[in-house]
Amino acid sequence: MNTFKQSAIEILKKAKTPLHYTEITRLALESGILETEGATPEASMNAQITVDIKNKVEGSDFIKTAPGTFALNPNKKEIKETPKIIEAEKEEEEKIVIAGGFTGKGGEHLVCSELLFRGFNASIMSVDVGMDIVAVKDNQLFGIQVKTSNLNSFDTYVFDIRKVSFERHSNGNIYYIFVLHGEKKSNFLILPFHEVEKKVHEKAILEVGHGKRYRVNIKFRNDKVYLGNMDHEMDYFLDNWNLIK
Repeated sequence: MNTFKQSAIEILKKAKTPLHYTEITRLALESGILETEGATPEASMNAQITVDIKNKVEGSDFIKTAPGTFALNPNKKEIKETPKIIEAEKEEEEKIVIAGGFTGKGGEHLVCSELLFRGFNASIMSVDVGMDIVAVKDNQLFGIQVKTSNLNSFDTYVFDIRKVSFERHSNGNIYYIFVLHGEKKSNFLILPFHEVEKKVHEKAILEVGHGKRYRVNIKFRNDKVYLGNMDHEMDYFLDNWNLIK
């Protein structure tokens, strides 16, 4: 089951009451059980639950109790998943994967372009082994991990880092570049590995997903950029490409 429906089930189990899909999404993001880079996660949540009810009817995990409001189905029946249902679920899951793939690859090309303009011999890795870009400048080798997110309707950029990947790539000149994608302009929060590690220790970056991922929330407030909460102002790292050295 895809993360939208699974996270909705978890949230509704805890709530024990019908919730609007925007509230389901907000709680799922805040708790860290939903992993998404989309700009409109609440729209995806609504679509996923609605399609599930339409395709499975009494066999769905959900029921609609009011416009945009859902609860767990107390009378769920076991149904045979027909080829039509299976195909419909695959299509919905592919939409999420494809959207995330476009976003992620677009961010990698943005970062690679910026590095090239700054004199780095940079290239995107052909095979994803946990490092997205390798760059060389002044005989120094740099590993770049790129994370890209659109601004969601909760006015926050949300990123997830796989914990196993973070721990695997802890040696060398490693940098995390968070692409804050906007319709007119994209910004880049550039953090050396040790700075990310520091923010994990300070709890500005939290463990989520049963300890398997780190959740990074970045937001602009009053023309300043913050990581996690208002105690961690990060303006020094915003668009500061000189940090890569």
